[in-house]
Amino acid sequence: MLALSQPAYVLHSRAYRESSALVDLLTPQGRLRAVLRGARGKAGTLARPFIPIEVELRGRGELKNIGRLEAAGIPNLLMGEALYSGLYLNELLIRLLPAQDPYPAIFEHYALTVLALTQGRALEPLLRAFEWRLLDELGYGFALDHDCHGQPVTAGRLYRLQVDSGLEPVEQFQPGVFQGGDLLAMAKADWTAPGALSAAKRLMRQALAPHLGGRPLVSRELFMTLKEPSRD
Repeated sequence: MLALSQPAYVLHSRAYRESSALVDLLTPQGRLRAVLRGARGKAGTLARPFIPIEVELRGRGELKNIGRLEAAGIPNLLMGEALYSGLYLNELLIRLLPAQDPYPAIFEHYALTVLALTQGRALEPLLRAFEWRLLDELGYGFALDHDCHGQPVTAGRLYRLQVDSGLEPVEQFQPGVFQGGDLLAMAKADWTAPGALSAAKRLMRQALAPHLGGRPLVSRELFMTLKEPSRD
């Protein structure tokens, strides 16, 4: 069988047997799992998150073998909050992306987002844009400027998210609702509007929760630990 060579990023790796690693990869052909033999050598130093690589995969089954692994660009060095943000993106992809289903647009958007994290761009707009693109590509997206009845969202009204149908107008304030003005700002990616970013964070959490199940995100817990003040 001919080996398939393609660009990739490592989402996660762990030790496997004596000297190998079990690697979760993001490629244009989807999320793939493969065995990297001799992981303690040069290839192992490249099998780390955020490094653009070229991999040659062999095998017909769900678990592939990495026949070749080479650097395909400059490593993206993430530190501090940018690093935790990158780990969050990786965990989202592992949890939500179906194995071996091609999503080339997600791969491209991931590569651009990681590069933007490296460049020190503002984190919150990058994370919200990635979450939104991921939901949309997976078929879970919804309109931000129209409600579930097809009517335009109005700045002065309140809305709640119905995951299966989209935004539903409500007449009275209740926990978890959104201002129409914030929703319209999100639709235009206008993050200068007061409250738009915090509302977008709440909205994305509500939209993602049913697809993540009840298990918390490890990266989110690590990020909250990082932001807790020292208690020396």
